[in-house]
Amino acid sequence: MEELKRFEDLFDHAKEYVNTRIDEAKLATAEKISGVTALLIARSVVSVVFLFCLLFASVAAAYGLGIWLGRIWLGFLLVSAFYLIMGLFVWTAKGWLIRIPVMNGIIHQLFKNEVSDEND
Repeated sequence: MEELKRFEDLFDHAKEYVNTRIDEAKLATAEKISGVTALLIARSVVSVVFLFCLLFASVAAAYGLGIWLGRIWLGFLLVSAFYLIMGLFVWTAKGWLIRIPVMNGIIHQLFKNEVSDEND
């Protein structure tokens, strides 16, 4: 009878341990997902602000260049040609310029706790 009681206690402890490990995994996953989400939202907000700055600077540059050249439309055409060339460059270099840094950033954000644990 006492062995049966010990077996039940052992089973209860094992069940409690498994439930605790599941809860720990859920919390770790939630922390990683929230970290990546916060990073993406922060970068999106900064990107929108930067985009507005770039837009107004581009209009000012195109207008100023147009006045300097004597034809407003030519200034806008030159600025748009500049952006076309930059767009083609980004498109050809999208692998090492965008994909790899984004992947590295997400991987770093997901595994930053494991790296700090290994260094301790």
